[in-house]
Amino acid sequence: MNRLDTTFAALSDPTRRAMVERLARGPDSVHGLTERFDVSQQMISKHIAVLVRARIVVKTKRGRESVCSLRPEAIKTVSDWASNYRRLWEERLDRLDAVVTQLKKEEIRNEKQHGK
Repeated sequence: MNRLDTTFAALSDPTRRAMVERLARGPDSVHGLTERFDVSQQMISKHIAVLVRARIVVKTKRGRESVCSLRPEAIKTVSDWASNYRRLWEERLDRLDAVVTQLKKEEIRNEKQHGK
């Protein structure tokens, strides 16, 4: 799988997305994450492992505690991919807006010509 596929796969789970949202506010321990989510520490550890493999999260040891930190540049991969489609749709909507504007002008012109 390529980087984008791995990132999307990791973010496909709602618990992992919620963990990413939490870590966007700052690092947290594995214990802290376990307390915040209604799942076992074993499940949290599995979710963290998926996020680490996707390079979305970095897990480091601080004494006896494991601390997770977000790597925002990993999310940028998704943002960059989505921005290509955003530009495409914005261009299409701009063209559609131009067509609608032109049709309205023609309609007003026709109404004036026909005395409506």
